[in-house]
Amino acid sequence: MKKAVWIVLLILIADQVLKIWIKTTFYFGESYPVIGHWFYLHFTENEGMAYGMKLGGTWGKLALSIFRLFAIAGIFWWLKTSVKKGAGNLMIVCISLILAGAIGNIIDSAFYGLIFSESSFMHLATIFPKGGGYASFLHGKVVDMLYFPVIETHFPKGFPIYGGEDFVFFRPVFNIADSAITTGVIMLILFQRKIFTNTK
Repeated sequence: MKKAVWIVLLILIADQVLKIWIKTTFYFGESYPVIGHWFYLHFTENEGMAYGMKLGGTWGKLALSIFRLFAIAGIFWWLKTSVKKGAGNLMIVCISLILAGAIGNIIDSAFYGLIFSESSFMHLATIFPKGGGYASFLHGKVVDMLYFPVIETHFPKGFPIYGGEDFVFFRPVFNIADSAITTGVIMLILFQRKIFTNTK
C-alpha cells in the first residue's frame, strides 16, 4: 500500500503545483511554446470531464462532481481490495494512477471555485481573493495546460464534411491528472492478460 500512496501523492503534488502556477501566472488562453511547435503550455479551463468534454449546465456540473466523488470511493476500494488480495505491482500502479488522476481533477472541481478569482484574457487569477472565489463548492473549473499539436494541416478540399478545414492532431488540452488516468487505463488494457492472470 505504501507504493500506491507514494504514486498518488507524487502525481497529486505535480498536478496541483502545475495547475496553481498556471492559474496564477497565465492569462486565460495564453500559450507558451515549450518544445518547438508541438508542445505548448496553453491555459484553458473546462467545466466537465477529461480533455474538455462537458456535461452541460450548473446541474450537469454538480452531477459530474458528485459522480467523481463516488468514482473515487470505488477506485479506492478497488485499490485497497487489490492490495489485500496480493495483486501484482503492475495492477497496483495502474489503479494508483487512475485514483490519483481522479482525485487531482475533483480537487479543482470542489475547491478552485472557492479559492480563486475568475481567470480572463485581461486579468490573472488571484488565490483567496477578498470578495471570495468565482464559484461555489463542487462548481469549480478544471485547469488544463498541456497541448501537443503534433500535426497541423488541412483536410483536402474534396474531403467529406470537413473539406478545406484546419486539422490538428492532437487537439485536446489536458493536465497531469488526465494523463495519469489515461495511462492507467491504457496499461490495464495493454497488459490485461498479465495483470489479471497474476491477480489472486
